[in-house]
Amino acid sequence: MEIYLLDWANLLLRWLHVITVIAWIGASFYFVWLDNHLVKPTADDVKSKGVDGELWAVHGGGFYNPQKYLVAPSNLPKDLHWFYWESYWTWMSGFALFVVLYLFNPSQMLIDARVHAWDAPWQAVVAALGFLVVGSAVYDIACQTLGRTKDGAIGNDGRVMAVVVAFVVVASWLACQLFAGRAAFLIVGAMLATMMTANVAHWIIPGQKKVIAQLRAGERPDPIHGQRGKQRSVHNTYFGLPVLVAMLSNHYGMLHQHSHNWVVLCVLMAAAVAIRIFFVKRHKGVNSWGAVAFALALLGGLIVWMAPKPQPVVAAAAPVTLAQVQAIAAQRCLMCHSGEAAQKGVRLDTAEALAAHKAQIVQQVAVQRLMPLNNVTGMTDDERALMARWAQQP
Repeated sequence: MEIYLLDWANLLLRWLHVITVIAWIGASFYFVWLDNHLVKPTADDVKSKGVDGELWAVHGGGFYNPQKYLVAPSNLPKDLHWFYWESYWTWMSGFALFVVLYLFNPSQMLIDARVHAWDAPWQAVVAALGFLVVGSAVYDIACQTLGRTKDGAIGNDGRVMAVVVAFVVVASWLACQLFAGRAAFLIVGAMLATMMTANVAHWIIPGQKKVIAQLRAGERPDPIHGQRGKQRSVHNTYFGLPVLVAMLSNHYGMLHQHSHNWVVLCVLMAAAVAIRIFFVKRHKGVNSWGAVAFALALLGGLIVWMAPKPQPVVAAAAPVTLAQVQAIAAQRCLMCHSGEAAQKGVRLDTAEALAAHKAQIVQQVAVQRLMPLNNVTGMTDDERALMARWAQQP
């Protein structure tokens, strides 16, 4: 019953997480697009209201005319539409999923003894949470100490991003030295996502609220709030796609089980940043195809570098017997895939069950090498090959 309920929690939290991610990233992408497409108004009545930029759009059979004010009008309405719950719920649902899948089961999900032998599972849990806390702290300190121009205004993002890139590379390497590859990829993605949500929760939204309060009190708003909010919002724009690729790539064993998996992760995230740069520049009317070429070169190089080496031709091996496969399954698989409580409903404890899951055995055991999870039972390459040969025999 416990496994059954955990599966439901997994499904519902994952569903909620995907919905909120779509809402958050979609809103973020839309506002970046909107900012980059605004044009100076020409109508005198519009300019007299203090409108700095506007555009006309058509969608769903209607016409829209968004307008942007750099300084809010004096008759600012009481009811304003805020965009922050998408961010908060994305982080909360993702963290809840992380707790259910990884922190509740660190021995199988976080720890790979071949990577690092923790003295106790709780240490791995604390270390995983530490990445989220330390990552946000390092990024925030970099923004506050380096993210200013000589005259004190918010800027100099080049220095901030140089620190962030260096830190993410080091964090990716360290995570892959401490945790199972799949967990390491997810932890790095969660670290970046925590930076993004912290930007919204601690800087962007509070700054906007302070500006509104000052306006309604008849005071001149402090421009630093708008500058800082813009800075953190732009950073979030470039963090988004690396987070997504880190989260998605941990589902592919060929990536997170590679001997240099931290390099794989860093290259994927770099390609994601390049892709985002292309779209941002495209929205501004600049065709930055160099960014696309760079992303494709990174991905192409990664594919070639990781390609399996050709295997030498050997004489035809003797057919693999069911008894051989059952012996391997008993030692490596049945701790999770036997009886009515079998994980994901996949049973491998009978001849009929093994035969029914031949395609999954090839894919999960031999091709993607995802099972056994984190290879907790120590399945060897020869055993993987033998199971695959049996499943592919006529």
